[in-house]
Amino acid sequence: MKGKRIYLLVLIFMQIALFFTKATAQEAEPIVKFYSIDEVGDVEVTPGESQTAQAPLDITMVSNINNPDNYNYICEWRIWSANENEFSPIVNRFEEETTYTLTKSGGYYVKLYVTFTQDSDTIEYESEPISIVISESKLVCPDGFSPNGDGINDYFRITAQSIVKLRATFVNRWGQKVHSATLENTEHAKDEPNKLILWDGRKNGEYVKDGVYFLNLYGLGSDGLEYKIKKAVNVLKGFREGSEAGGGS
Repeated sequence: MKGKRIYLLVLIFMQIALFFTKATAQEAEPIVKFYSIDEVGDVEVTPGESQTAQAPLDITMVSNINNPDNYNYICEWRIWSANENEFSPIVNRFEEETTYTLTKSGGYYVKLYVTFTQDSDTIEYESEPISIVISESKLVCPDGFSPNGDGINDYFRITAQSIVKLRATFVNRWGQKVHSATLENTEHAKDEPNKLILWDGRKNGEYVKDGVYFLNLYGLGSDGLEYKIKKAVNVLKGFREGSEAGGGS
């Protein structure tokens, strides 16, 4: 009788152990990936972690499902504003891997839910939130540049942080357009990631003459702030570091 009780207890414990093994075997290791201008490289954020970045930010959400027992499963990604809750998401996606673009400043949470099913057995997985903070916008322009190939101030570069729309037009003193740029055809400076290169001082492949040009710039920030900048821009190819303005070869 005693031996039978021991056998039954062992059997019960084995069943409990098997249940918890199955319950923990079906899991996921979600990550959010994106290229960070501030970090000048790719970033991976895992559940419970937080990362600050600039807009527009293209994020890739990867579930990394762990399913050794070959359950059927359905994934659900939720993204919601830090001012709301997960039951009022701004987006729902039902793929194992999916993408989304964050364009407005503020805090966001990303969370993965997975439902595993096999016959009558159901296992629910829920990750901790992944936090992403989109910084507020900033747009500042210099007064000039010296495109002379000396490696110093060769490009007209603006400070641009979380700018989601951009239109720039440079004209000469007679109002003739010499160059234009948008967010889509500009690039960030390698040595200063927060700087956008708007102009190299050329028109149709040839450097323009030294002098004063006029910039008409429109920018829209991730926080909804509009920038409308009109200013004179000095092009000084003859200026070199250590020389007086207008001097040098």
